[in-house]
Amino acid sequence: MKHTDIVEILKSKDLFLGQNITLCGWARTVRSSKGICFIELNDGSSFRGIQLVVDEATCPDYALAQKQGVGAALKATGTVVSSYNNKEVPEINVATLEVLGEAPSDYPLQKKRHTLEFLRTIAHLRARTNTFNAMFRIRSTLSAAIHHFFAGRGFVYVHTPILTGSDCEGAGEMFRVTTLDPATPKRPEISEADFYKDDFFGCKAGLTVSGQLEGETLAMALGKIYTFGPTFRAENSNTARHAAEFWQIEPEIAFAELEDLIELAEAMIKSLISEVLEKCPEEMAFFDKHYENGLVEKLKNIVQQNFVILEYTEAVRILKESKVQFEYPVEWGCDLQTEHERYITEKVYNKPVFVINYPAELKSFYMKQNPDGKTVAATDLLLPGVGEIIGGSQREDNLEKLERRMKELNMKQEDYWWYLDLRRFGTAPHSGFGLGLERLLLYITGIGNIRDVAIFPRTKGNLQF
Repeated sequence: MKHTDIVEILKSKDLFLGQNITLCGWARTVRSSKGICFIELNDGSSFRGIQLVVDEATCPDYALAQKQGVGAALKATGTVVSSYNNKEVPEINVATLEVLGEAPSDYPLQKKRHTLEFLRTIAHLRARTNTFNAMFRIRSTLSAAIHHFFAGRGFVYVHTPILTGSDCEGAGEMFRVTTLDPATPKRPEISEADFYKDDFFGCKAGLTVSGQLEGETLAMALGKIYTFGPTFRAENSNTARHAAEFWQIEPEIAFAELEDLIELAEAMIKSLISEVLEKCPEEMAFFDKHYENGLVEKLKNIVQQNFVILEYTEAVRILKESKVQFEYPVEWGCDLQTEHERYITEKVYNKPVFVINYPAELKSFYMKQNPDGKTVAATDLLLPGVGEIIGGSQREDNLEKLERRMKELNMKQEDYWWYLDLRRFGTAPHSGFGLGLERLLLYITGIGNIRDVAIFPRTKGNLQF
């Protein structure tokens, strides 16, 4: 049906003043006073809605308007005028009103404010609240900004497989994909090859945990590529930062070392934050007011300052000398926990920190081995309030060293023959990183739980919708 988007009227009020238009949307609030019914209508085209004024003296549908509840879908035709209380704000003097879909009294979003925990139980409706209207609008803007950033730097956007036979991280946290009868378990005397020979792919398959390995193959031909798509991890974790399904951005760059990677990552974070602040001012003001006071100012400061680059060894020294009683003790060789990461970013530097050159034992097989024989050219970007948000490294381009490392980890080299070929034929220094979209959204919006930045969050035990 022909109608005007509310956002167009809000952006160009003067062009619409006096015009007769048709609007469609959902009632956010409904109230009556002295023969006039006021309805705030929102159609999803903007964070803000527009007020419908239904006057009993001039609109034959006044009684119909009064009967409507929050959530009803309406079609209104009327004239654009300036608000009586604020001449800068447009509203609609309604001539006719049509109900497209009623929302009875058991509509669960009657109150103005609900807890985030409650809204997770009605995830199919929560986008109609201000919080999630703003969240998903920012998520859309952030996704577009990612493409804009990489396209502006000559990166090629590629689509790596979701179905895969290789475990990029080697942690065994893949969701298995099979057409075999689950009632027929694998017997110990049957080899893996024989067990899977009748499966769809003829081998063990799963949902990807990362598009990195496949992305490297394209970087070795196209120079600079990035992936942006869903990844999956069957990680038995029930924290505010972990999800089983999340969207990940993964650039891979040929002829790039760790220093180049860090430079790109910092530029990307600053660019993405800047674009959200520019294009979503109302949404960001909402999160600043209701979820993290000072959020906008914090993000502006991030954009304006240089990030810290800190050696892992130095980070351990700082933590050990802090005299803080951490839940997880700190020694060289330990994996930094969230409490350690937040201490470094919030108490020591109060800004983002790149921790570099981790012990090899903590990192994946494909990371570039440093000359000291103990560490790899890896980096994690830590943000105040969140912890790790980016993990990346220079990739090992030396075939002999890569094969030796895979042997140490008891990896089957025949499963990665194509990956090793990249080191046989025209090998070159190259680097890449992974950024989880949802974790960046946590930081940008001040929302504290990853379940509240996805439309339908997939976490352990949660596949309700």
